[in-house]
Amino acid sequence: MKYRSTRGGMAPLPFCDILLEGLAPDGGLTLPQSLPRLDAATLESWRDLTYADLAAKVLGLFIDDIAPQDLLRMTRAAYSTDVFPRIAPVKPLRDGLSLLGLSEGPTLAFKDMAMQFLGQVFEFVLAQRNQTLNILGATSGDTGSAAEYALRGKRGVAVFMLSPYGRMSAFQRAQMYSLQDANIHNIAVHGVFDECQDIVKTLAGDLEFKSAHRLGAVNSINWARIAAQIVYYVWGWLRATQGPGQQVSFAVPSGNFGNILAGHLAREMGVPIRRLVLATNENNVLEEFFHTGIYRPRPASQTYATSSPSMDISRASNFERFVFDLVGQDASRVRVLMDELRQAGQFDLSALKPQFTDRYGFVAGASSHADRLATIRAVHRETGVLIDPHTADGVKVAQAHLEPGIPMLVLETALPAKFAETLIEATGEAPPVPDALRDLGQRPQRVEVMDCDARLVADYVRRHAL
Repeated sequence: MKYRSTRGGMAPLPFCDILLEGLAPDGGLTLPQSLPRLDAATLESWRDLTYADLAAKVLGLFIDDIAPQDLLRMTRAAYSTDVFPRIAPVKPLRDGLSLLGLSEGPTLAFKDMAMQFLGQVFEFVLAQRNQTLNILGATSGDTGSAAEYALRGKRGVAVFMLSPYGRMSAFQRAQMYSLQDANIHNIAVHGVFDECQDIVKTLAGDLEFKSAHRLGAVNSINWARIAAQIVYYVWGWLRATQGPGQQVSFAVPSGNFGNILAGHLAREMGVPIRRLVLATNENNVLEEFFHTGIYRPRPASQTYATSSPSMDISRASNFERFVFDLVGQDASRVRVLMDELRQAGQFDLSALKPQFTDRYGFVAGASSHADRLATIRAVHRETGVLIDPHTADGVKVAQAHLEPGIPMLVLETALPAKFAETLIEATGEAPPVPDALRDLGQRPQRVEVMDCDARLVADYVRRHAL
């Protein structure tokens, strides 16, 4: 299995090489040269596997430069009961509508599902190659803590995580900033998430700086994150169906497009997925695209701070991978569109709009703060289940796309403890906090605060890189 760039300027590389590189050298994103196919017999043969063993099967389709026994050892370590006491349970809400519980890991967010595998595979590959790696990433809330918890104390890896100053919940900040491990560096930037991500892309795009400081990526621009997320779409389909061919729809709260992109790829591989329901908050650039065919990211000044802050994103870093498929995997067309985006601030694919649903199964909707409160309140009243505000966005939009006989799984993005303020506003009660995290707010915090300037971040990396 070899990998190429969405922009066509990279020689094919094996998995372990792209794992350590993040962005392709031409600024594009990596994808397999061709997707593996899953037939009904293969899917049925996996029905009784544990999550860890299923992960080894699915990831093994994309990774042929790591021995199968080593891959299985890594997935069993990543998805052990010590890390996930429960793993991806299906939680029924009402007829035809369920949650897929992806937030049972150490940071109470779905990002743990991929990050725990990344922690294992980074350490393995770096040890094999006798190399070190400095991870440079940006987070709007959950990626940062999931990456740091997965990589804390790992040999040969340092993490430099940018976050938007004052734009995350208190719980999210405490999860990240309370880590005291020497290889973890938190940097709070005066700006919004998109500006943090711009700094990451600027430094990763400086090939001399990237090479000199062995920069890698842990955001969902890293293909390994997407591959690991494909696993839970297969798992969810297996748990929600009784036999071959039955279709399932997935509703996905979406900001950076990585989570739902994994569903798109699972569908392309042959998993019987009926609809991919994209749910946004007030930062609805992606919803606008799927309704109009025009992709028009907004500037930082027009990116709203909302009560589902992990989705306060106006430029989706993974969207280019889907655009690559939309334009027939024509890398030259992707390059033209990315140039248009840089110069005009938008591009227009409205001529391809019929394909969005008919060919690829996408539908989309948006949710507001009032919608989130009403959804949290209604779900709690009707079922006794508490959901976080991002998951509430997914539930709200999913309800408009329910179809008889087609189970709808809403991907749970976080546990409500991470967003107590909104839960109290919705229900009048604080959500329960796991015992191990009850003192989180009282723990000492360590964070560097700086202006939104790539040069300042670069200087900090130079002084602290491995």
